[in-house]
Amino acid sequence: MPSAPNVRRSRGIALAACVGLTATLGAVAPGITGGAAHAAPAEDCAEAFPVAEVAPDQAVHGVTVSKGTTPAAFTGTVLGVLEDGIGAGRDMIMMDLTSPAIEAAGGIWQGMSGSPVYAEDGRLIGAVAYGLSWGSSPIAGITPFEYMDDYLGPADAAPARIPVGDKAATKIARTGEVTRAQADQGFEQLPMRFSISGISNARLTGARDHDNRPYLRGLKSSRSLNGTAAGADAASVDTLIAGGSLAAVQSVGDVTYAGVGTVTSVCDGELVGFGHPMAAIGQAQYGLAAADVVHVQPDSLGAPFKVSNIGEVGGTIDSDRLSGIAGPLGPVPATTTFVSDITFEGDHRVGETDVFLDDALASVAFGGMVGNHDSVMDYYGPGSESQDWEIEGTDEKGNVFSISYSDLFQSSYDIAYDASYALADTLYVMSQMNDVAITSVTSTAVASDDDSVYRVRKVEQKVGGEWVLLDNEERVKVKAGTTLNLRATLVNGGDQVTVPLSWAVPKKAAGTRGSLEVAGGAWDWLDVYEADTVAQMKRILASDSANNSVVGSVRLRGDGNRINASFESAEVDLVVERSKYLDIIVK
Repeated sequence: MPSAPNVRRSRGIALAACVGLTATLGAVAPGITGGAAHAAPAEDCAEAFPVAEVAPDQAVHGVTVSKGTTPAAFTGTVLGVLEDGIGAGRDMIMMDLTSPAIEAAGGIWQGMSGSPVYAEDGRLIGAVAYGLSWGSSPIAGITPFEYMDDYLGPADAAPARIPVGDKAATKIARTGEVTRAQADQGFEQLPMRFSISGISNARLTGARDHDNRPYLRGLKSSRSLNGTAAGADAASVDTLIAGGSLAAVQSVGDVTYAGVGTVTSVCDGELVGFGHPMAAIGQAQYGLAAADVVHVQPDSLGAPFKVSNIGEVGGTIDSDRLSGIAGPLGPVPATTTFVSDITFEGDHRVGETDVFLDDALASVAFGGMVGNHDSVMDYYGPGSESQDWEIEGTDEKGNVFSISYSDLFQSSYDIAYDASYALADTLYVMSQMNDVAITSVTSTAVASDDDSVYRVRKVEQKVGGEWVLLDNEERVKVKAGTTLNLRATLVNGGDQVTVPLSWAVPKKAAGTRGSLEVAGGAWDWLDVYEADTVAQMKRILASDSANNSVVGSVRLRGDGNRINASFESAEVDLVVERSKYLDIIVK
């Protein structure tokens, strides 16, 4: 009797977004609680310090987290104000900041975005949000809180770079922290990076190089260390105080897709943070979560970065704008549950992810399936698998729908990649459909390291009770109103199987001629990108040929007739490849 599979259920792959001075993160296991498990964070309801009152050499102080969940103090000095530095009518304040943690890291770090900076009278000047383009330094660009305290303005595009004039560059250089040439490069929000920790850059680059789907563009592996945070160890919502770590979460679970920064202020059940956008999409729907800082990692080639574990999800980020992100504590956004269930030999693993943002669903599905394959199969390379999916939700009219799909996949290159594209493609297209809500997606697969396939070797036609070999010299001839009977011989090494298939030739085809292709089902492209509605997607998936079947495709023209038809054999035990092209005449 074979042994029972070893079942592992895990939430272990982290997919992180780094935005401006937001940070990469480690693997996580946060809870989605809606804020009910812990007390609400303490509110500060800070009063804004007007930009007009900011003066050079003014002393400032602030708070941020460099370890754990408790904010620690830093101090600094105002260098000056860059008029319209962030955008039209939005000035940026330059400061030189210091603390033991900043000195140890070599400068301000990714993850400090949103850290509040106060005047000596306690009023809130603004949030750390930008660093020098040159690299690591204690020189910070501050987003004024007076732009943030009304929970932000229009979703303008964030500036790629904030230039500084001669006077400001000289002032920065006089701090001794950077040279004049380095100061001349100005400030910038660090580029947004979507990254997966637990899957290497080589794996992600390999996926893009193999077949660069739109949902793979921009994905980059995290440099962060991996950690876990679950249950009582997870950072709780009550740590979301001014200076506490804040995560904007697009998905959470087996694949966590998030950006980690800092809370700037909390008031009346809402918070604001980051000091710059996550993606500047305006109205948003991200999970609002706490985070626990593991370490601030110095980086000689760029800004230091904060390594964090996502904690409790306890609210909604509903605003993603030029001056930061904001949203209410309490209820969390509705999610789509994605489940990847894979069995390989004696191992079985179920990975589950809750996705807040529809546009992230395809990326999460692809990352989750590849990561689950890698975890269960424990190698990268060839293989095959049977796969079943079920997609549930509501369509454009609000009607409940369910789509089921099954097929056999094979790859001589990397089964984790090639078995994951079809579902991710489908979800990418459906996530673009207006008024369609996907509530759950489940993929169940049984994988093997056997990458054997059948190949179409020859095609024969039954004529007058005899099988006639069809080749380039022998045209297919058939009478309208009768049945075209064919058989395809498939080979796999020394193994051979014969598969019958037939087509009822319509009477209207009389007098036409054209082409007949007899091909393996794996050579029949599944084009889900043609679907604009749920009903169209259902039809495309329902009519798709099985990869382990043989498909005949007829294209006929003549006497004003245009006939296109397909017919399919029964399924066999392996994926079928290759094809034969033949001329056909209908009498």
